[in-house]
Amino acid sequence: MTLNVSHSKRQSILKGATTLFLEQGFNAVSMDKIAQAAPVSKATLYKYFASKSDLLAAVIRELCTVLLQTIDSVLVESDSVENNLNKIAVGFVDLIFAEDALAIYRLVISECHTFPELGLLVYNSGPQAALVLLEHYLEKINQHEQVNIPDTAVAADAFFSMLKGDLHFQCLLGIKAAPSEAEKTEHINKVVKFYMQGFLYAHK
Repeated sequence: MTLNVSHSKRQSILKGATTLFLEQGFNAVSMDKIAQAAPVSKATLYKYFASKSDLLAAVIRELCTVLLQTIDSVLVESDSVENNLNKIAVGFVDLIFAEDALAIYRLVISECHTFPELGLLVYNSGPQAALVLLEHYLEKINQHEQVNIPDTAVAADAFFSMLKGDLHFQCLLGIKAAPSEAEKTEHINKVVKFYMQGFLYAHK
């Protein structure tokens, strides 16, 4: 029961902080405002998060949770490489085109010039972790001789970059709306197929 209450309070804080960050920007939001929005006491707020920066990092991690869990759960031997890459791609595309994720990205870009640490904080809180997990998966399938990837770091970065493509930049700029489920599925299938062709050409 205590764990449920604790989780509920933490989620309320994250929800309130996300709303305020997106409405007012990072610098304009105070811990007092977040406590009021949650609503929790300041003592409770600081029990969970030592600073506003820690809170933003937690917001980013929360957005990335499903993707990170998906990458971490893919199995080397019990499923095909293509199926695993498809699972990872779905989690990644669902994340980067989510409304809150796009809004947070815009927020960070707009404010990192006045708060240089913000960009690094956001990068370390989700994107870097996802890259590292994907790289580890690629290293594992390399070791099992399912593929031959000379540079797994480059390969991991290339996979996510292909999934983002130009469409993500257009969505950030508001030129295009986020893709529909059908459009995301079509995009994922094309990228995974193209990516797998690279694997097959390099196969031992």
